[in-house]
Amino acid sequence: MSASDCASSSRIDILYGDHHGWLLGWLRRKLGNAFDAADLAQDTFVRVLSKRETVDIHEPRAYLATIAGGLVANHWRRQALERAYLDALAALPQASAPSMEERLLILEALEEIARLLEGLPATVREAFLLSQLDGLTYPQIAERLGVTVNVVQKAMTRAMAHCYRALYA
Repeated sequence: MSASDCASSSRIDILYGDHHGWLLGWLRRKLGNAFDAADLAQDTFVRVLSKRETVDIHEPRAYLATIAGGLVANHWRRQALERAYLDALAALPQASAPSMEERLLILEALEEIARLLEGLPATVREAFLLSQLDGLTYPQIAERLGVTVNVVQKAMTRAMAHCYRALYA
């Protein structure tokens, strides 16, 4: 281990020791759940550890809150996605409901799709989902979103390029 690695590790130890309790409380207030808060606090420090370059942190709580805030948003998005999926499953006749293994695979696929579309503007994301999941044509999407077909075409191009970069870049 190099001297810079030791110094970086020491800074992270200090960061963890000085701010883990505060971060845990902050997350508990945001989530209303001590178990999820503990998981996300650990995930926050894992993200700090996985940073390739060492960062000189002037405002450690703001830095940790920014990372944790992104994790909270992902957590809520995942919960909303799971709720929507479970609601859709509840509407299916019992005979056509997927097995538990199939449910988990579908949830993982939905989370991956949500991750791929993360960062896109809402209209672009909506146009993409209407096209790819609902099978709507561009004119139908344009009518539903109240935009022109040209706007839908540009949105689809942007969404496809975004997904390509997320998968292959």
